Amino acid sequence: MNHIILFDGICNFCNSSVQFILKRDLKQRYHFASLQSEAGKALLKKHRIPEDINSFVLIEDDCYFTKSSAALRVCRNLKGPVRLLVIFTIVPAPIRDIFYHVIAHNRYKWFGKQESCMLPSPEVRKRFLD
Repeated sequence: MNHIILFDGICNFCNSSVQFILKRDLKQRYHFASLQSEAGKALLKKHRIPEDINSFVLIEDDCYFTKSSAALRVCRNLKGPVRLLVIFTIVPAPIRDIFYHVIAHNRYKWFGKQESCMLPSPEVRKRFLD
């Protein structure tokens, strides 16, 4: 398991993003853990990622990526036109991340929160870390 996505499990936008990835990850490359889960907390600690991170996190092998860099790295492996977003890697990360920060900062206000993490189907459940 060398492609793990950590996401905010109570964020509606983040949960929708996970559903979006699941539908387009035909090779089932990605596995998932919420930042609030024990597995998520353990991965943050293992990779020395601050626990208060306000970002989507992609862990590939022993490296991790955050913010727009993580999102674009995921897009390159998905089916469909979303792969074209990779072109934005030509924009320097600090500029891309300005837009990422606006969404991250407002995600609860704009998209809402859930009381608990989503419950995936048994088929999808095997791709989530406990």
